[in-house]
Formats: sequence, C-alpha cells, structure tokens
Amino acid sequence: MTRSTRREFLLAAPAIAAAAVQRPLGALIDTHVHLFAPDRFPYHGNGTYNAPAFTLEQYLPFVKAAQLDHTVIVHPEPYQDDHRYLEYCFSHEPAQGYFKGTCLFDPIHPDTAHRMQALTARNPGRIVALRIHKMATPGTPPSREGAIKDRDMRDPAMKKTWSKARDLGLAIQMHFIPYYAPQIGELASQFADMPVILDHLGRAGQGTADEFKGILNLAKLPRVHMKFSGWGYSSRQPHPFRDAQPTVRRLYDAFGPDRIIWGGLGKNQKEFERAVEVFELMFAFAPEADRAKIRGTNASRLFRF
Repeated sequence: MTRSTRREFLLAAPAIAAAAVQRPLGALIDTHVHLFAPDRFPYHGNGTYNAPAFTLEQYLPFVKAAQLDHTVIVHPEPYQDDHRYLEYCFSHEPAQGYFKGTCLFDPIHPDTAHRMQALTARNPGRIVALRIHKMATPGTPPSREGAIKDRDMRDPAMKKTWSKARDLGLAIQMHFIPYYAPQIGELASQFADMPVILDHLGRAGQGTADEFKGILNLAKLPRVHMKFSGWGYSSRQPHPFRDAQPTVRRLYDAFGPDRIIWGGLGKNQKEFERAVEVFELMFAFAPEADRAKIRGTNASRLFRF
C-alpha cells in the first residue's frame, strides 16, 4: 500500500476502499486501545462498566490495514487487576514485540508492589505503566476498597507504589479530571526522574479555567507527558471538535512537541480516517517534523519500542 502525505490522505480519504486504510508517513504508534473478550475472559466483579466485545482477532486486521508500527494496550477497568487477557494479547501479537501494555493495581494495597513485580517478571519489557484513575466528583471522599479508582493520592501507600513502579522501570499513567492536577503534581515532583503520562488531554474540558491552569503547570515537570486522545472530552461540538483547537494549542505550547503522544487511532477504517482528520486539524499550526514526533517518534522513545 502506498503511504501518502497528510494532505494526500485527507484528499483521498472519501474514496478509500473499505479494505484499504491509508496512513500518514513516518512512525505510527497507537498509545491507547482497549481490547475486550468477555466470552473467553470474563470481566471482574468490581468492573466499573460492561464493555462490548472487541477482541484481539477483530483488531489485528485493522493493525495490518493501517500499517501501525506498534500499539499500547491500555488495560481496561472491566478487567480490574486481572491481566490474563492482556497477557493473552502479548502471546498472540501480529509480530514479535508489537504490543506493550499498561497494568491496573490498587495503588494503596500492601500487595501491589509484589504483584506489579510478578507481572513485569512474567512479561519482561512489556508492561510500560501503572494506570491510576482519579475521576471522583470534587469533594467526594477517596475510596479505600471496591473498584480500583479514586484512591487517596496523599496516602503514604500511594507514594510507595509510585516508588516501586519507578524501580520496575514503569511510568505512571493518570486518568483524571483537572481538579486533581495539583495532587498529581505533588507526587510527580517527588519522582522527577519518572515518566508520568496524562491521558485524554487531561480531560481539560471537564474542569474550570483555573483547573486547566493546573494541567498546564504539570508541564513544568520535565518527565510529564500529555496524550493526545479522548479529544471529545474537551469539546462541545461534534466531529471534528473544532472548539478544542485552543486547548490543544495551549497544551502544545506548554508541553512542547517532544512530550505529546497520540492515542485512540480507532478500531476500523472509518474511525482511523476521522482520527487522522482531527489530528491534522488540531496540529495544523505545527511543522511536519513536530507532527511526526507526536504520531510515533515520541512514543517509540518513551515506551522503548
């Protein structure tokens, strides 16, 4: 399949045949996909939602058609701390070393350090981050049990977990609403040599203007990275979410082109085309060399592909 420039892609997209998904030039890494096989790998009893099946076998034809270089499987909440399906995907990948993944453990549980070490030992070089969810409505007390989310960021056990993740060579991947940016900053500043990844543009559209400044402040920490994904959370308009452009530009100016990665490229041709359209719209101001970094070069370096 001939690879096109970004302009050629947008001009050609309406005429692309169903079996041929075009892609831009350069490295292309999707840093955020969820895969689900509930028939073979049932969801955890504490799962926060029931996702429809989207299996590895359904995903692989898209990987081939889109010519993705690598994918990071973001281990999803329905599975909680059961990583069997993630490990299945590692053992059935399309090429050796194609996948890496995140893990999910209770960050304040005393067994977490041991369990993280065991998982990484079974899958050397594959687990790249511990994902932590902090999504509770402001003012809600932190949880201490049940679904693995909304734990107290200031609990001493949280710091111990971050320390163990650093020792294992993992990043911390935060899925959060902007209210919690200062709490993330408190911990991240104590682990300045450890990568911290902020999912979904920090869900900037789900906070106040002052809370958005808290996200921008995180850019002052040199190992904090922003993920260009979940752009709909920062928009009140339909595709292609033009009202999110100012947010993306401010984040780009704060984090710079070397600390932004791209995720959520889709699961089929139509979603991929729409994701590329959004990418090109949001980063139309940026030089092609910077766009290439965001499409894949930064992720290749960060996740050691």
